[in-house]
Amino acid sequence: MSDIIEFFFDFSSPYGYFATAKIEGLANKQGREAVWKPIMLGAAFKKTGNIPLAQQPIKGDYCIHDWERMGEFMEMPWVLPEAFPIPTLAAARAFYWLDDQDRPLAKRFAQAAYHRYFGEGVDITPVEAVAEIAAGLGVSRDELTSAVADPAIKDRLKRETAEAVERGVFGSPFFIVDGEGFWGSDRMWMIKKHLQRDSWTKSREEC
Repeated sequence: MSDIIEFFFDFSSPYGYFATAKIEGLANKQGREAVWKPIMLGAAFKKTGNIPLAQQPIKGDYCIHDWERMGEFMEMPWVLPEAFPIPTLAAARAFYWLDDQDRPLAKRFAQAAYHRYFGEGVDITPVEAVAEIAAGLGVSRDELTSAVADPAIKDRLKRETAEAVERGVFGSPFFIVDGEGFWGSDRMWMIKKHLQRDSWTKSREEC
């Protein structure tokens, strides 16, 4: 599909959190649809041998400082949660269940979950915490709790993660545009340039 921007992220990724504030605006201005795809970064790390940024010597300290100033510069609430990083299976599964029913709602849920974790510092690992976030958007707690435990939804997340890694996704956020990969929230300006260049080339060819 050439009319989309695929946006891969892990709910435990600070840079993924910051990307959620920009991706929809970028996609809309370029006439694209942003397709959000949560994944489990642990699976990618097994392939790359990488570890979470905050646990890396020197680089970890830099990133912690960088997240603080990004929150300030982007005027987004930011706290480094006491529990960090965390497994985000429940949130990712909940997203896909919602996405199958109502894509805009799923995106609002993702933004709300990210805000609860990085904006308020609340651990979103428990299913109960995820259900509470969804309930704030009018979603049934009981239905969501059941959905997160559904084998089909569990398989969906595994499949999405495996396919992402197979396509070269190794971090969060990661974007794929017309087969071209872009890693990091600081590469979003490159996506814009890439799309503008392709649009210009296409218009020249049609002349």
